Amino acid sequence: MPANLTPQYLKAEEQYRRASTPEEELRWLQVMLSEIPKHKGTEKLQSDLKTKISRLKKELQSQKKSGRRSSLRIPRQGAGTAVLVGGPNAGKSQLLRALTRATPEVAPWPFTTQKPLPGMMPWEDVMVQLIDTPPVTRDHMEPYMHGLIRGADLVLLVLGLAEDEELEAAQGVLEKLATTKTRLAARSYLDENDIGISYTKTLLVANKIDAPEASGRLELFLELCPVEFPVYRVSALQGQGLEELRQAIYRALDVVRVYTKEPSAKKPDLERPFTIKRGRTLRDVAAQVHKDFVEKFKFAKVWGSKVHDGTVVKDDYVPEDRDIVEFHIA
Repeated sequence: MPANLTPQYLKAEEQYRRASTPEEELRWLQVMLSEIPKHKGTEKLQSDLKTKISRLKKELQSQKKSGRRSSLRIPRQGAGTAVLVGGPNAGKSQLLRALTRATPEVAPWPFTTQKPLPGMMPWEDVMVQLIDTPPVTRDHMEPYMHGLIRGADLVLLVLGLAEDEELEAAQGVLEKLATTKTRLAARSYLDENDIGISYTKTLLVANKIDAPEASGRLELFLELCPVEFPVYRVSALQGQGLEELRQAIYRALDVVRVYTKEPSAKKPDLERPFTIKRGRTLRDVAAQVHKDFVEKFKFAKVWGSKVHDGTVVKDDYVPEDRDIVEFHIA
């Protein structure tokens, strides 16, 4: 029997997949349980949700008693967030420095990065948040990395190509994540058989492509680890391939830009667009402008590629990239 899951449930499920703390996971699991249609076709899913909620409550109680914390929160900024993940000496910090205005410490020895460091990558008229992270090995991954990866829109798996050991390190990253419920894939989704397992959309960034024998090492790595992610060949140090990667990161976020215009103004504000996931509605744009624009929404006028200039729309209108919107509220 089909589940016939509602839009409200699917939206809560997306928020759960991106939850970066156990508290957020619990909140959205409870919303999912309240929103799920109650019929025979969803009995197993209802049971799984209840089990997961019970386990999380026990985990949070245990953390509270012990005083330990396994999560770390970095405020989301820009059009989306991409987390850089890799083994020791992959060149993540050099890549962050090359793509953003951040100034992480860059050194030719492993474990230079000790804590997450965000930076903002410009792309046309928007910014994308990139977060450098401590290296992952077969034996160790910081507990908060699960939340960072889950909460990200995108993961950049950075593979160093200067030494054979860097291939083994990247294999170790994939093997370590495969033992957890936070994993990498060509798209973001929850496992149908275990909603606790979350997959985050990933690009493979083959760094140090200018090094001797780098192409051969990349070919060997792809034979040993036939990943399904798109591959981008770059040299963070020399700047090779960075513009192509920059565009790929933005495209992978799958967002559209919406510009606003005040009813009394002759021209729109074309310098500070709002961004929403492709397929979302004008209601999501209104929520970013101000909560009053959601509560007091009357109608909007839109100028864009798929409508006539000044077309009057409701709040369920799905914007296209570079649409101009004029909100009218009560």
